[in-house]
Parts: sequence; structure tokens; C-alpha cells
Amino acid sequence: MGLREVAAPAPALLVVAHGSRDPRHAATVAALAARVRALRPDLRVEAGYLDFCAPSVAQALSRLAADGVREVVALPLLLTRAFHAKSDIPAVLHAAAARLPGLAIRQAGVLGPSRLLARALERRLYEAGVRPEDRGSTGVVLASAGSSDPEANAVLAEFAREWQRTGWCAVRPAFASARPPRTEDAVRELRAEGVRRVAVAPYVIAPGRLPDRIERGAREAGADVLADVLGPGEELARLVARRYGQAVAAEGVAALSA
Repeated sequence: MGLREVAAPAPALLVVAHGSRDPRHAATVAALAARVRALRPDLRVEAGYLDFCAPSVAQALSRLAADGVREVVALPLLLTRAFHAKSDIPAVLHAAAARLPGLAIRQAGVLGPSRLLARALERRLYEAGVRPEDRGSTGVVLASAGSSDPEANAVLAEFAREWQRTGWCAVRPAFASARPPRTEDAVRELRAEGVRRVAVAPYVIAPGRLPDRIERGAREAGADVLADVLGPGEELARLVARRYGQAVAAEGVAALSA
């Protein structure tokens, strides 16, 4: 009787989050990781943080290596490809690859842009009180954390334009840091243009300092609707699983090495 070939285990998934002193951030990341595990019970799914929270990315990778894992897909829990995705995360992963030569580490793409994110934003707006039939009379402020990276800002602006084409009266990007306009400025601009109803949709995953700044700006400017952050919803879990699959399937994308 011939030997049965045993399939190699799927690479583990390490969700890489920024981290925050706000405990709601880590709770959201943990809930999202649990939702991804439910979608993909065949995968080992862990979370690591760049700052403030434990385990760090390095600690999480060391733990995976100690458990005998040989391949990892590190997926940035980021909505745009800005400084963290281009610099911070690659540096941390390269250092880990040098320290853990038996562990092959591959960096996946960031989450955005994606239609699944638009669906998550709309679900949050509907939960906050916007009705589907209100889309044509509602202007939306797409309020992100903000970046000094012009590529990330251009992608967000294009995402806003594409989303507006699905039936919203207007969709304007705004930023909680790095560059204008602020959330409150975008709300006031839509009002000045005669938009009857203004909603603020935070384009952020988890609560924290910058999402709180978005909320303050929305309330200060008198927005009619303020949606919640994206959170660990089904759309985000499906998007994480999709980006993992794309990283595993990508041809010619080598694992990181020292």
C-alpha cells in the first residue's frame, strides 16, 4: 500500500494592528480575529501590535515559530497603504525574519479600497438612522484618521468619488490628523452647498483617540447622523480572509528574508 501524501498546513494569519492606549482598540481587534477564525476554522489566526498593546508583532511571530509554524501571512489591519504599511510593518517583519530563519513571513496587502468596506460603511449609516431611500438627499463625510502620504489620500479621494456614484448626494473625504479638511470643516462645506442631511461615516476600524476626534468634530458642526466605527463586522472579516487568500495565491511574491 502506497504512502498517503499529507498536505502542508495553510500558513498562519497574523493580523497586524497599530495598537492604542484605548482598551476598546484591542477588544475590537480580538473580536475581528475571532470572527475570521469562525470564517476560516482551518487557519491559525493571531493578532500582533506595532505599539501600546501586547503581544507585539515580534512576540506574536516568536510564539508562532515556537509552536512549529513555518509560514505566516502578516496582514496589516489598515485601510490605506500609507507609512505604516510601507515602512513600519516591513521593517518589523524583516527584523523578525532575520531572528527567526525557520519562519517564512509574507506581507499581505492592506484592506482598502474594497466594495466590502463601502457595504460596512453603509450598514453603519443605516444602523445610525439613515434610510436607504435617503441616499439621494444625504451628503456623507468619509472621515479617516488621515495620512501625510499623498498616495493614501489620493486613494481615499477616489474611493469617496466611487462611493458617491452609488447614489449618495455627495461624499467628501475628511481627516482627523495630518491634513485638512477636518470632519467639522467638511460638514460645514456640505451645509453651505445646500445639502439637506449630512452624515459622518468614520472610515476607521476601531475606537481610539482619532475616532474620538472625528466624533467631536461631527457633533461640533451639527452633523445630522454620526455612524459608528467599522468594528469587527462580517464585511471586515470577509475582507481579511480575502486579502489572506490573495497573499497566499500571489505568484512571484517571495517570503521576507534577512
